Parts: sequence; C-alpha cells; structure tokens
Amino acid sequence: MRLPPSFFPALLDRVRVELDAAGLDALLLDDPLDVAYLTGFFHFPNERPVAAYLPADGPVLLLVPDLEREYAADQRAAAQLVVYPEFPGERSPWQVLADALPVLPVRAGHAASTSVGRVAALGTAFPGTGWTVSGIVGELRLRKTPEEIVLHTEAARIADLMLAEGVRLVASALADGTEPPTETELAGHVTRYGAATMYAEHDDVVVVPMLTGGLVYGGPNSAQPHRLPGGDRLRIGEPFMLSLGCAVGGRFVESERTFLLGEPTPEQRRYYQVVREAQQVGTEALRPGTRCVDANRACLDVIRAAGLGGYLRHRQGHGIGLGFHEPPWVADGDDTVLEPGMVLSSEPGVYVPGHAGYRISDTVLVTADGPHRLTAFPRDLTDIVIGV
Repeated sequence: MRLPPSFFPALLDRVRVELDAAGLDALLLDDPLDVAYLTGFFHFPNERPVAAYLPADGPVLLLVPDLEREYAADQRAAAQLVVYPEFPGERSPWQVLADALPVLPVRAGHAASTSVGRVAALGTAFPGTGWTVSGIVGELRLRKTPEEIVLHTEAARIADLMLAEGVRLVASALADGTEPPTETELAGHVTRYGAATMYAEHDDVVVVPMLTGGLVYGGPNSAQPHRLPGGDRLRIGEPFMLSLGCAVGGRFVESERTFLLGEPTPEQRRYYQVVREAQQVGTEALRPGTRCVDANRACLDVIRAAGLGGYLRHRQGHGIGLGFHEPPWVADGDDTVLEPGMVLSSEPGVYVPGHAGYRISDTVLVTADGPHRLTAFPRDLTDIVIGV
C-alpha cells in the first residue's frame, strides 16, 4: 500500500538530471499531487501553502504549516520539514522557506499550475531569483515506475470488487422484492465497501482526499456525464452507471460499467454494443508509438460510423496517476506519443438526452507488448444485464 523508501532517492536523481539539462538551480512545486509525488506527503489542500523545494544538490525541503507538522512525520515524508506558524502570518510562508536556505537559487522553476499570486509572493521572498515555468515533474509523472504500477494494479482489483458489490446490492434488492436503491444509497454503499476492503486487507493504508468513491446515476440522469448522485431511485427497464475508482498508495484507477435493469430493448442493445466496440478499438490503439489524438480518433470514429456521433460528449480518455484526471489526454489536440509505463483510461460513451448514457471505462497500462487492462470487470452485454 506504500511505495518502498528507495523510490524517492531514485526519483530525485531523475529530477536532478533534468534540472541540470534545463539550467535550473531548484524546483518549487506547490501542486498537492506534485508534492505527494516528490515526498510521499498527502494532504488536504487549502489556503495554507504546502510546497516541496528541490535544490540541484542537498536535501528536499517540505514547507508545511505547523498544524501539518505531525501528520507529515506520520506519513514518513521523504523530506526535511520547514514549518511556518500560520497563514498569512507575520512573515509569509515563502519568506520562512527562503530564510531556511543556505543560498537562494539564481534560476528556479515552478509548475504552470502555480497561481500568479504565489509567483508574485515568491518574487518578493526570493529577490534576485529568476522564476520560470517548468514541466520537469509533470513529464516524469507521465510514465509510471514498476513500484507505482504495483499500486495501480491493486487499486484496479479493489475497484472491480466495488463494481461487483454494487451489482450484488441491486440484484439482492430485486430478488427480495424490495425497491432498488437510490443513486446516493448505491454510491455510499460501494464507497464504504471499497474502503472497508482496503483496511481489512492492508495494514498501511495511504489516505488521500478521495480514497474510494465515484459517480452513480440512472436513467436520464446518466446522460449527464459528470452528474453527482442524487435521491432518484434506480428503475427497472432503465440503464444505470457505476463510475467508480479508488487509490492505493496514492495511485488511482477507474473502473466504470453501464448496467441494464431487466431485459434490454433493441435501442438499449444498440447503444451499448456500439460503445462496447468503440472501447475495444480504442483500447487496442493504446500502444507505444501511437499519438493520443490518433487513438482517440480511432475510438470515436466507431461511434460516428454507427450514426451516433451526435451523442458524443467527451474524448476517449485521459492519463491516471496521483489524480483521476491528468495528462496525457487521449483527445483531439494532444499529440503526445504513448510510451510504456503510461496509465490511461479508455472510456468512450454516448449520451442520449432524456434517455440515458452508456459508458465503459477501463484503466489501461501501456506496455512494450501493447495495452494491458488493469481493470477486468466483464463488459459483454450478457455480463451487464441484471435480471428482474
């Protein structure tokens, strides 16, 4: 459930090679996921800055407010702590960090996500330092190491179990002659089940802001791709969608299926089978040397060729790592060439207003031999029909 201690020194060596090539003396990263990547410290982001400072030589520093001091130690953060009392404080947190350095960098990088206000505050605290946007860590995060892939694989197993438990709950209600659950009831049940499974089977759970969970919606609600679960009850004769995921060691996966309550109609069969074929074609396209834009086109062209292009609402997929959604984007406009070690979602869908949405998503590892599905819940039509 946790990366081995050797992960972080090896990672920092890779970052420093790129620092040298870019002519930078240091990196300062305040994105919560970049901080977790470099130090292993996960936190709930808020107005109090938390940042990792990586010099070209010397230890990594982790800037935290005093109220996070013990939590960072509990997580065995791979960094030396620099603690400031409170925010905004009499001295800015960035000044506290600058004062902790033996020498200020001449040229330093920050991520593109760092706010304009924080960049200005860095300029005040680090006089004479030239700040520039750097994508070094973002580029490294694209390709997962073997240690990270172990975590993704375990997360995939648990996410599939969450899907199976959701189906069991719905099928049991129908078998008992009771009403199907509401969207919120089903979402809460599978979320609790995933977390309980994780804690029952592992001693050292890495807690992140969303350990387990996802979206659940049925009937016309499922035609809105990111609608939050509500109080509507699932209904016999309508599709419903379980869009679930979890994080093990801070590494996410998603496993999503559309289910049918009762014998499918010809219309429901058609929508589902087209999405099923598109997902198969799109997943097969996730191979080394393929551009993201080309995989996306191959996938979505299946839906367009079936005459359902008007029901497309999104790309084929996206990268998955320390976040559910991160680069690369399997979409028009992203020319990233796929490489072994990338972890991606393959999740085409069609969304018919007033009727329902149909989406299938697997988390896929790009390998030298081609795509490897980490999530494995069945996806044939016969597998997703819940008998009434």
